[in-house]
Amino acid sequence: MSTVVFIAVILAALLHAVWNALVKGGADKTLAMAAVVLGHMPLAILVLPFVPTPAAASWPYLIAGIVLHVGYQQFLLRSYHIGDLTQVYPIARGTAPLLVAGISVLFLGVELEMIEVLAVLAIGTGIMSLSLVRQNDGMRNMNAAGLALVTGCFIAAYSLIDGMGARLAGTALGFYGWLAIGNGVIFAAITAYTSPGLLGQVPLRAKRVFVVGGSASFTAYALVIWAFTQAPIALVTALRETSIIFALLIGVFFLKEKLDLAKVFSTMVTLLGAALLRFAK
Repeated sequence: MSTVVFIAVILAALLHAVWNALVKGGADKTLAMAAVVLGHMPLAILVLPFVPTPAAASWPYLIAGIVLHVGYQQFLLRSYHIGDLTQVYPIARGTAPLLVAGISVLFLGVELEMIEVLAVLAIGTGIMSLSLVRQNDGMRNMNAAGLALVTGCFIAAYSLIDGMGARLAGTALGFYGWLAIGNGVIFAAITAYTSPGLLGQVPLRAKRVFVVGGSASFTAYALVIWAFTQAPIALVTALRETSIIFALLIGVFFLKEKLDLAKVFSTMVTLLGAALLRFAK
């Protein structure tokens, strides 16, 4: 993995943790999630006139990606309603790189070097172990853990679909721009049906999340989509999930969640995996 790709994905990880913390830290998490998703659309609309139209071969992937992103957002939102950031985030994000790597090697013919396999395992294990060290009621919330696990499956699925779609599209930003718009339209329709009147509250009560969270989320995944076209999807997915480190720091310093030595150890394992990826060919 080149230095440029590595830095881009690390930046995406930081931005990803920021918008997740905004959603989790909001009093109304449905409103916050709606603000983030709708916040993608202005940037997408601004970008699309300046990038090529995705090739027709990528359109089935684009449609599938939109559906998977909507599913991911719905399950993530439900997870955050009943679990805390340092429980839900590690399970959801730790599951994804392990699934993507396994599917890539077993079914897609991707060959990974031993150091790359060890890096993915270290990152996935380090992230998921963070959810096992929490000793409060959140840790014992098995419903939240189950929803977070399903969320991780959606992350793995859309990562593979988006990565393959962007490669076929011939334009990473064009592919993601249309995906963001489609995702926003469907999410808005679902929200209007399930929570009447909530969308009208976004400009009144969630301007900061709309601007900051939406921009952070769009930029983060735009970087990831581009990275998918430059490096193996499994490795990009694994490195992206080091966002858990940033999420942990945000949870501790801003959301006042607890930190202990076990979490520090888990974080060091995750960092070791990131270091291995950096020095792999």
